[in-house]
Amino acid sequence: MTLRSSDHWIATEGGRLFAKVWIPSHTPSVTEPPFLLFHDSLGCVDLWRDFPERLALATGRTVVAYDRLGFGRSDPHPGHLPPDFIRGESLFSIPHLREHLGLNRIIPFGHSVGGGMAVATAARFPASSVALVTESAQAFVEDRTLAGIRTAKTAFQEPGQIERLERYHGAKAKWVLDAWIETWLAPAFEHWCLDEDLRRVRCPTLALHGDQDEYGSERHPERIARLTPGPAEPVILPACGHVPHREQPEQVLRELARFLRESSAEPGR
Repeated sequence: MTLRSSDHWIATEGGRLFAKVWIPSHTPSVTEPPFLLFHDSLGCVDLWRDFPERLALATGRTVVAYDRLGFGRSDPHPGHLPPDFIRGESLFSIPHLREHLGLNRIIPFGHSVGGGMAVATAARFPASSVALVTESAQAFVEDRTLAGIRTAKTAFQEPGQIERLERYHGAKAKWVLDAWIETWLAPAFEHWCLDEDLRRVRCPTLALHGDQDEYGSERHPERIARLTPGPAEPVILPACGHVPHREQPEQVLRELARFLRESSAEPGR
C-alpha cells in the first residue's frame, strides 16, 4: 500500500489553519471515516512525525492532522486562550475543517489536551463521530498534571529550550509555551473538567494512557470510560509515558486495530 499526501490552508475568521491529509491508495477502505488528529499543547502537524503515515498504512484509512491557530504553520493566534479553549476548538476550527475537507464522518483522535478536544468534537457532532480515541488525555485538572507543567516551566528556562519550539512554531514559540503553562496554571482554569462533554459522547471510545505518564494518572482514562455513555474502555500501556504514539507506536497501532475490529467503525460492520 502506498500513500499520497496533500497540504491545505483553510481560511477562518481568526486566520488560516494548516492541515495535512494522508490518503492510502489501492485499498477499499479509503471511503471509511478518516482519523482526525488533535495535537497536544506544544504540538503541531510536524510533531506527529511519522505517526500519521503509519496510522494510515496500518488501518487503510485517510488521516487528517491540522495545526490549531497559533501553532505550527497556522497563522498566529490573535490573543490569549480563554478558559473554555478546549471545547471551543470544536466550535471554531472543526466546522471549517469539515467543510473544507469534506469530513462528513470522522474518528476524532486526540493526544493530551488534544484528547479533550477530540472528546468535545465527538460530543458536538455525535451523528458524525463513529468512534473516539484519546491518548494521554486529561479529563480534569489533577495535581500531577500541574506538577508536570511546573517542572516543564522550569526546564524551558534553560538555554536553548525555546529554540527547540521555534523549529516548529517559528516566532509563535513563546506564545505557544505561555498558552500551555499560563492557561493551565491560571486560577480560572482550576475547576475545568470534561464531564459535560463526556456525557454527550455516543460512539465507541478507546482511552489509551501510559502507566508512567508524567502529566496525568490512570484516573483520567478511567473517568473517560466511566462517564462516556457509549461503549468505552480504558487501556493502560505498561512502561509508557506521556507520548505512547512515539514511545510504543506498534502497541498503539495494535490497540487501534483491535478497537476498530470490535467497534462499529470497522469496515463492513
